[in-house]
Amino acid sequence: MSIWIFFRLIGSLALLMFGMKSMSDSLQKMAGPQLRHVLGAMTTNRVTGILTGTFITAAVQSSTATTVMTVSFVNAGLLTLAQAISVIMGANIGTTLTAWIMSAGFSFNITDFVWPAFFIAIILIYSKKRKIVGDFIFGVSFMFLGLGTLRQAGIDMDLSHNQPVLDFFSSFDPNSFLTTITFLLIGSVLTMCVQSSAAVMAITMILCSTGVLPIYQGIALVMGENLGTTVTSNVAALTANTQARRAALGHMVFNVFGVLWVLTVFKPFINMVCGFVGFDGSMTKADPHFLQNAAKLSFVLAAFHTAFNITNTLILVWFVPQIEKLVCRIIKPKLRAEEDDFRLRFIQTGIMKTPELSVLEAQKEIQCYAERIQRMFGMVRELLGETDGDKFVKLFTRIEKYEGISDHMEIEIGNYLDNVGDSHLSDETKAKLRAMLREISEIESIGDSCYNIARTLNRKIKSKDDFTDKQYEHLHQMFELTDDALSQMNMMFKRHKDNFDPNRSFNIENEINNYRNQLKNQNINDVNTHAYSYACGTMYMDIIQECEKLGDYVVNVVEARMGVRQREV
Repeated sequence: MSIWIFFRLIGSLALLMFGMKSMSDSLQKMAGPQLRHVLGAMTTNRVTGILTGTFITAAVQSSTATTVMTVSFVNAGLLTLAQAISVIMGANIGTTLTAWIMSAGFSFNITDFVWPAFFIAIILIYSKKRKIVGDFIFGVSFMFLGLGTLRQAGIDMDLSHNQPVLDFFSSFDPNSFLTTITFLLIGSVLTMCVQSSAAVMAITMILCSTGVLPIYQGIALVMGENLGTTVTSNVAALTANTQARRAALGHMVFNVFGVLWVLTVFKPFINMVCGFVGFDGSMTKADPHFLQNAAKLSFVLAAFHTAFNITNTLILVWFVPQIEKLVCRIIKPKLRAEEDDFRLRFIQTGIMKTPELSVLEAQKEIQCYAERIQRMFGMVRELLGETDGDKFVKLFTRIEKYEGISDHMEIEIGNYLDNVGDSHLSDETKAKLRAMLREISEIESIGDSCYNIARTLNRKIKSKDDFTDKQYEHLHQMFELTDDALSQMNMMFKRHKDNFDPNRSFNIENEINNYRNQLKNQNINDVNTHAYSYACGTMYMDIIQECEKLGDYVVNVVEARMGVRQREV
């Protein structure tokens, strides 16, 4: 085999993989938010879950995208693990469409049709309104160009007359069960190495359609690809949370069970698929119709892939609760870390493969961040009434730790959003990312205000000075208003923005501002009448002013979330 043919082979595989990724990404840009809504609305039971998984995966041509979305919804509490397993079953069916597209590409020379498509795509790309459609056509064109080049490379290699290759494959006994297992393992390892079942499927189609690889060994490779994909997703989910790892394991259980039952009826099942496509497995090279028969092999592989996943789903759909119990038994929940430890719950960079859909992960993490900040303010309220010196120091130290956690969370979420922003995104998603970056900046400022209040209270304790009963009453009242503002902010994160009225937050901020002004004037009078010392009045007003700032930061978060333009301060 010429070195140039080899380079054409690996280059066309790269082109195929790039085309599929570009096509998938552009489809997600066009339909990402709608797909999320479909996934949330249509998974009421196992059957609709399977149909939803099939539809979405067929639409975006990426089972990874569907799996990541599904895990996100499980984390968000919008889907149960059982519903997620049914969606992943559907994703396995949806991904078989890729094999049919590839088999069509192998059946005739499709490269002649891609050149006009490239020309149309470049025109659309330079038209801002149709840029995403242009990206999609480019992706499809690259995919078919890769398939056509791959097909031609397979013809040029002339493997059917390459004696070393023929000797290698003929060294395996086609009737041996060990041979089937060997090729199954080869398919798994290749898929794990290449990180693309589509690329391994393309290689399998080349080997089978040239008559080098018998159909039984080719199908063993396809089964191996199904296993290899699940191993990859489980490795990616190792750093993820418990539910993500359970969903990935459910995917593996589904495919492992499928491989096991197919192995028990291996040849009868394949012969049935061959009969459906019209392929004669007994035909020899001496037969004049051999080449016509061999041309059907790519369709046999695609038909097997579809029959395998549909039959497996029809069997296992009745056992979803049992699969759920099994994965829960195998993967125990992690011991809940102390609440004061820094950790991100939803963002999992190891499985972030679909930028358009990673926004949901970040949104849930920001919600968690906002809830943590309100807990921090709750500690500050507790600190105000703490009189025991040791308990005060312990609580103040905890607030200090929370301030550090707040800084870390802002940086980690910000870095994640930056990574997502490096990808090609739709204008709607870019706007969301800008809003989310503003949200985390303002939430971090709320954490700073909480810490500043705690430091002022610590200074008061060290000064041996104390507030009057009236000052304590005013501070508790101001803290109540501030906590209401934080509660409204967290309520906003839990609801769809169309169902949230931001005027409640704006009204609370006005109340805080008016109360601050009232207390400011009263403080001047109280200091002048010697109701308390000037130093005590300064610390008192520092806390009041910090609460007012905190209320402003809360409103900034609400404005960012609701898409309101930032006001001039």
